[in-house]
Amino acid sequence: MEYKKQLAGLRVAIVHDWLVGLGGGERVVQSLLKLFPQAEIYTSVYDPSKLRIFEGRKIHTTFLQHWPLALKKHQLYSMLRPLAFESLDFSGYDLVISTCSAESKGVITPSETLHIAYLFTPTRYYWSGYRDYIAEPGFGPLNPLARLILKKSIKGLRQWDFAAAQRPDEIVSISSEVSERTKKYYKRPSPVIYPPVDTDQFIGQSSGKDNYYLVLGRLISYKRVDLAVRACTKLGLELVVAGKGPEEPALRKIAGPTVKFIKSPSDQEVRDLYANCKAFIFPGLEDFGITPVEAMAAGKPVICYGKGGATEAVIDGVTGIYHSQQTVASLVEAIQKFEKTSFDEKEIIKRAKLFSEDRFLNELGGYVVGKISKKK
Repeated sequence: MEYKKQLAGLRVAIVHDWLVGLGGGERVVQSLLKLFPQAEIYTSVYDPSKLRIFEGRKIHTTFLQHWPLALKKHQLYSMLRPLAFESLDFSGYDLVISTCSAESKGVITPSETLHIAYLFTPTRYYWSGYRDYIAEPGFGPLNPLARLILKKSIKGLRQWDFAAAQRPDEIVSISSEVSERTKKYYKRPSPVIYPPVDTDQFIGQSSGKDNYYLVLGRLISYKRVDLAVRACTKLGLELVVAGKGPEEPALRKIAGPTVKFIKSPSDQEVRDLYANCKAFIFPGLEDFGITPVEAMAAGKPVICYGKGGATEAVIDGVTGIYHSQQTVASLVEAIQKFEKTSFDEKEIIKRAKLFSEDRFLNELGGYVVGKISKKK
């Protein structure tokens, strides 16, 4: 990593939409801090009790930090986040990297500062996922009000979001799927640098027990965990659903006796869950999908929807099986096909290694050096 010397002298800010729980986006920030240990972090709201991985870091928040329920229900303030991010001051920074799926790309930087947006997706609830959010906003009893507000304000919100996406000097997408969306919604080209996956912690963990299917992640509607629950219930197959989210009560209602829920697995429990599963089920239309790569690092095949970012990691018939439609019948057919198919664990692990953290740091580090040189 020869470029590290060139990056060490830069004053760097990393901007993230919100820091209230540990997910794939927060893992990206954690990796970026290895590339830029000198960086300061900016975000709309920050809950230190949920993110001890950032203890000791200098973290700047917006005026939303102390508003009621801001740490538990940051979604309530989505319409104020544009103003919150625009109010941040980045004077004196050489480089700003926004890691975003929402409003953080809209920060305003000085002309001499290089701003690179590492884009997880164009804001879902404005663009590709708008219909999903209208159907299920995720606010429980307040859903009718949330629908009304979003419908009334969507035109102005899309205009702001489009304008915000023009502010970064460069946009880098996490997958070809996201790059296509960026071109469609923001009218901007964006090279692809796949996000980092800590594959090393899962390699060699397989136990050979292989006695259940696994779903792991946030339980929200667009991830279509309901398909896995219904399919495994119909087939009478064991399924472990690990994670929490607003969909949990509905999923429990449709789950049969072969479905088990684990709400907040520890890191070790996650490793064990991957190690002992038959296969990982990933039925949503995703931006990329870090969890399927983690499962493959443990040597496990992935049964996934045959569209979207997951197909950039999972190879049909080699490291997993695709289901062609987001229906129970299609997923049932894919599971039945999986039961009759053999997979090479070494090939699966080899594929997972292509998405390692070292690869991410090398690619992004080289990209930043090239852009900094041109900026000068």
